[in-house]
Amino acid sequence: MSEPRGVVFPLDPGTGRRSTTATGRSVVADALRGVDPVGAAAVERETGWRQGYVPHFRRLVEAGLPSRDAALDIARRGLVSTHERMRWADEAGEHPLRTAVETVPDAGGLGHEVVRGSGVAETALSLPYQGRRLAGAELRERLDRWVEGGVIEPSCAEAVGRVVDHPEWLRLDGTTVVVLGAAAEMGPLRSLLRWGATVAAVDLPRRPLWDRLLDDAAASAGTLVVPVRAPSGAGSSVSSGSASLAERAGADLLHDVGAVARWVEALDGRLVLGNYVYADGATNVRLSTAVDVLGEHVVERRGRGEVGLAFLATPTDVFAVPGSVVERSVDAYAHRRTSKVLRVPLRGLSGGRLLRRNYAPGTSPGINDSVVTQQGPNYLLAKRIQRWRAATHRAEGGLVSFAVAPPTRTRSVVKNRALAAAYAGAHRFGIEVFEPGTANTLMAALLVHDLHTGGSSSHGASGPTATPATPWEDEARAAAHGGLWTCAYDPRSALGLAALLGLASARP
Repeated sequence: MSEPRGVVFPLDPGTGRRSTTATGRSVVADALRGVDPVGAAAVERETGWRQGYVPHFRRLVEAGLPSRDAALDIARRGLVSTHERMRWADEAGEHPLRTAVETVPDAGGLGHEVVRGSGVAETALSLPYQGRRLAGAELRERLDRWVEGGVIEPSCAEAVGRVVDHPEWLRLDGTTVVVLGAAAEMGPLRSLLRWGATVAAVDLPRRPLWDRLLDDAAASAGTLVVPVRAPSGAGSSVSSGSASLAERAGADLLHDVGAVARWVEALDGRLVLGNYVYADGATNVRLSTAVDVLGEHVVERRGRGEVGLAFLATPTDVFAVPGSVVERSVDAYAHRRTSKVLRVPLRGLSGGRLLRRNYAPGTSPGINDSVVTQQGPNYLLAKRIQRWRAATHRAEGGLVSFAVAPPTRTRSVVKNRALAAAYAGAHRFGIEVFEPGTANTLMAALLVHDLHTGGSSSHGASGPTATPATPWEDEARAAAHGGLWTCAYDPRSALGLAALLGLASARP
């Protein structure tokens, strides 16, 4: 088996192997070391990382709660550790990570071509939901019902409502949104193109993938900028379904991150780098690292004021949540029907593992731990790198759009039978699982809102003397958590029951 190339995990000198466990554990320990040395030592002593990682990721959140400076110290140390430990490998051997972008010629080996859609731009925000498209008063009513049901935070409904009020925002005039992971189910590409925006799409060079993207772009009202190998002419326009373009389009972030960085750097207009990449297992960490290297390079070359960053957070992570969320969950715990019928016997039979409280009453902020342990530590580290970058870029005055996305029936979820069953039964515990079209349109609307209002940042929002929000407050803003935060029960303590109920409901 050949050695991996591109962005890779470092070789463990003790074993001679590329250990994802050793690297992930070291990054988490390094992140904690400045503000929580006891927590860092506990991470280093953890011998069962693949099973025991969750409390340490929770500690990354808890250790940052005392102050904004503490949270930012964790984020900065975590990013430095990631960049120092991860490596760039090519035919000549292994090198520091920065080599990936420093040794690439300015041309980068990629050109671009443009697909200009022939469709008519949508002039009002509409949301697909249960077979219909909701707009205007119907959309506002749905947002209100989600707030009432604890599915989204009130600030999420307010943000989407502002986009309803300002349909002219949808075109994002003067902005190029770089969608990294263009074909991702949760990405905003198709919504942005329907609204007439300019999108630079980056995804793997796979003909079937680009056939679909190019056809969608040609039928839309937007403009799609495509990276191409051996370009026939930079900036040329092409027609729908161009076979030659589909064959030449695309770039591999993992192995060609330097070329992609140079290509993105040269794009016109204000840039927004949207991270929508995903891969299974350790490759997810490698991809998140590659995107972070790319973003750091483009910000340095173009200037922080010219480059915004956009992220979608997974709801199956650990977040600090406002006291209002805790109060709602505590009330749900007191009034759920299972509190008198099933909760006590189920908790007794399970040794207290089932149907535990989501939060202790009166906690503010609370800690919501919705981690699905089967997703593993690599998944959580990949998402934590993104959260750390959002916090540091925001603190340095950069524009950030960060949104917690709802649990969604994406292909990566439903291929896991246990998780698919849990999602099928989740509604019995007050959790709404979204269809991909609903979720990605909702998230695209939040992106549009953030790009017109300054993003999920409190810098200067209330004047020069205002106290900036802490990173956890910025992360909780406009969250569409699907009810995982407001649920009566700790999500992991109800997941098994939800899966059993989901399996039963799926039978004929």
